[in-house]
Amino acid sequence: MKILVLGGTGLVGNAILRKLLEKGYADIYATYHGRNPFLSSWIKWIPADLTRQKETEELFFNLKPDHVYLAAAKVGGILANDTYKAEFIYDNTAIALNAIYAAHKCETKKLLNLGSSCIYPKFAPQPMKEEHLLTGPLEPTNEPYAIAKIAAIKLCRYFNEQYGTNFLSVMPTNLYGPNDNFNLETAHVLPAFIRKFYLAKLLEEGDFKSAKKDLQAHPIGFGFDGKIDFTDNPSVLHTLAKVGIKGPSHSTPPPDARTSIPVSPITVTIWGSGEVYREFLYVDDLADACVYLMEKIDAPHLRSHCPDYFVNVGTGEDIKIKDLALLIKEIVGFKGEIVHDLSKPDGTPKKLLDVSKLFGLGWKPKVTLKEGIRKTYEWYAGTF
Repeated sequence: MKILVLGGTGLVGNAILRKLLEKGYADIYATYHGRNPFLSSWIKWIPADLTRQKETEELFFNLKPDHVYLAAAKVGGILANDTYKAEFIYDNTAIALNAIYAAHKCETKKLLNLGSSCIYPKFAPQPMKEEHLLTGPLEPTNEPYAIAKIAAIKLCRYFNEQYGTNFLSVMPTNLYGPNDNFNLETAHVLPAFIRKFYLAKLLEEGDFKSAKKDLQAHPIGFGFDGKIDFTDNPSVLHTLAKVGIKGPSHSTPPPDARTSIPVSPITVTIWGSGEVYREFLYVDDLADACVYLMEKIDAPHLRSHCPDYFVNVGTGEDIKIKDLALLIKEIVGFKGEIVHDLSKPDGTPKKLLDVSKLFGLGWKPKVTLKEGIRKTYEWYAGTF
C-alpha cells in the first residue's frame, strides 16, 4: 500500500508519520513546504506547494497513492489568526480544494482530512457534538480558518455522495506535542506557555547562555528575529520583556556568565483573564486515532454516525487556561509570577468536544495532559 502524508513536517503530519512507521508501514511518502523534513531515512520526501492546483495534481498522478492523510495547513494561535486573515482563509481553502479534488481525479482509495474544533459556533452547546456544525456564528478571531475547514468537510461529503469516494474527516481539539510551533507570535497557547515559562526560568537561574541558545535556535516572532544583540545582555532582556517575560528591575551580568540577574521576581504575561476553558490532546494520540480510522472505518460506516462523514477527536476533559498556566509553570519549574493582560481577548468561553461517537467506534486517548506537557517540554528543552 502506498501512503501519502500531506504536510509531513508539521505537528500532526510528523506524528502520523511516526505512528505509521511504528505500525510497520513501509511505502510512505510525505510532502514538505517551508520546513525541513524529519525522519528522512525512512520517508520518501517530496517538496510541494499544495496551494497550487497544477503542482498538487501532478503530485497525485505521479504517485497514485492508495491512502492520503491531508494534514497540510496554515496554522497559528489567536494572534496569527486575527492578523493574517486573508492568508488563513486563502491558503487553507486552496490546500483542501486542490488535495481533495486531486485525490478524486486519481481515484485514491481513501483520504483522511484533518479539520479543527474551531468549526463549531462560538456559543455552541457544551460539549460540542458533530451535529452542532453550522448552527450559529463562529468565533470571530479564527473565522477565516474555520470557514476553510468547514469547506473541506463539505467537499469530502459531497464527493462521497456524488462519486462514491471514501473520504473521512476528523475534528481534533487543541493539539500539542513534539515538533509544535513555539514561535511566540504564531504559536497556540500551550506551546507558547511552555516556551515563555522556560525562558523565564532561565532568567531566574541567571542562565543567559541557555536563554541565548533558545532565541538563536527558534524564531520568537514580532519582528525581533535577527535583530537581537546576543553580545549585550540588556538587549536580550529588552526583547524578552517585549514578549511578556520580564522583571521590574535587573542588574547586568557579564555577557556569558551563569549568574543571578534579577533583583526582583520575573513575571510572565499571558493574554486574557485565563477564565476560559480549553481541551487539549497530545498529538501522538491524534495520530493513533487517524491511523485507527483509516484501518478500520469506511465512509458509509462513519456516515451512520454523522451525515458529514466526520468525527470529533479529543479527551472529553477541559481545563481553565489559568490552571493550564499554573500546571505548565509547575512542570517547567518557574517560580515567578503570572500576570494577565486583560486588554487581550479570551476567545470562545468554553471549547469541549463530545467524543462519544469516536469512543463508540472503539478508540480512546492514552496520554494524560500532565504526561503530555512533560513530554513536550522535555522535547523542546532538548532541541538546542
